[in-house]
Amino acid sequence: MPYFPDVETIRYEGPGSDSPLAFRHYDADKLVLGKPMREHLRMAVCYWHTFVWPGSDVFGAGTFKRPWQHAGDPMELAIGKAEAAFEFFSKLGIDYYCFHDTDVAPEGQSLKEYRNHFAQMVDHLERHQEQSGIKLLWGTANCFSNPRFAAGAASNPNPEVFACAAAQVFSAMNATQRLKGSNYVLWGGREGYETLLNTDLKREREQLGRFMRMVVDHKHKIGFKGDLLIEPKPQEPTKHQYDYDSATVFGFLQQFGLENEIKVNIEANHATLAGHSFHHEIATAVSLGIFGSIDANRGDPQNGWDTDQFPNSVEEMTLATYEILKAGGFGNGGFNFDSKVRRQSVDDIDLFHGHVAAMDVLALSLERAAAMVQNDQLQAFKDQRYAGWQQPFGKAVLAGDFSLESLAEHAFTNDLDPQAVSGRQEMLENVVNRFIYP
Repeated sequence: MPYFPDVETIRYEGPGSDSPLAFRHYDADKLVLGKPMREHLRMAVCYWHTFVWPGSDVFGAGTFKRPWQHAGDPMELAIGKAEAAFEFFSKLGIDYYCFHDTDVAPEGQSLKEYRNHFAQMVDHLERHQEQSGIKLLWGTANCFSNPRFAAGAASNPNPEVFACAAAQVFSAMNATQRLKGSNYVLWGGREGYETLLNTDLKREREQLGRFMRMVVDHKHKIGFKGDLLIEPKPQEPTKHQYDYDSATVFGFLQQFGLENEIKVNIEANHATLAGHSFHHEIATAVSLGIFGSIDANRGDPQNGWDTDQFPNSVEEMTLATYEILKAGGFGNGGFNFDSKVRRQSVDDIDLFHGHVAAMDVLALSLERAAAMVQNDQLQAFKDQRYAGWQQPFGKAVLAGDFSLESLAEHAFTNDLDPQAVSGRQEMLENVVNRFIYP
């Protein structure tokens, strides 16, 4: 029996459709800048929020009653959950999915049980992928939920916890390789500190550096051709996370000589928690050469925590997509909906409503961003604004032809008196709005 009997395959019906379960803007095979929408966006459903989260929060128990979340044999429930997931993916018409190891398989009571359960479930996932044509955007390991990780995984004071984390990442990387995943993500869920009173910052960073080097070495050993991605987050669940934002991650990678080995998976809600915009984090990662993939969601500006709501702002997503298109588009990455329905959205069909609306938002944002790229008024203005650096004097400064002393003498000798030039922010904001709201 199907898990979602009341839902047919979601189809594109166009902007005039009144159906809440039809795409109004996402036309998967429509060409945008010479490439189908589906290939530009590479959208994925996340396993954890969609099929694992029971609707609980710190103030109350779960509100959902999904068939695969009932009491029963853990492995039978995991198999049923996989069947429900691939039915959902297929009816939604999405091309990719993402998972943590413990999303798809029960941990059991020991690492041996964990390995056995996970291996069995990888067999099931592989079969579902072959039957459906749906692909794995990325896999990862949950090294933060088990109580052993209360003080971190790779940054833990106990080397045996470090080893347990290695066992999970080893297993999840091998599974991702077998399932032909495009990327492998490392989110340091508890890689940070709650108080400096009991924390050795230097030691913990060195432990993280050693762990990441081991991950890189294993990638090359098994011949994994995808990208390794760190997912930045400033805090929560810890007071401070070592992977605070894209710039912090880049500094960490440089410290340990990994800047050419690992990129970033940027989440919108994590960006805003770090005091940045989503746009800023993508542009920063692109400028540093470490842009990899996206977790598409949003926070609530009135809440100070990670609410993981579905993206609904065409304005925000247009600017994000513009930066991605300008950078050449996704390589191995894509837009993963690291998003969850609200705790009061208790019906199974609400899962479809959330994803359908978000997919339409990304499709519309893609079209608006493509128009901005085709008539790139922002880039034209930037080229004009920085034109002096393309002239002989500007080029000579950047080339190192001046010392501080000789440059100062140049300024004195020529009695330089440059005047402020308008940055035209208001005009450019209007330019963007004319693309978003034509």
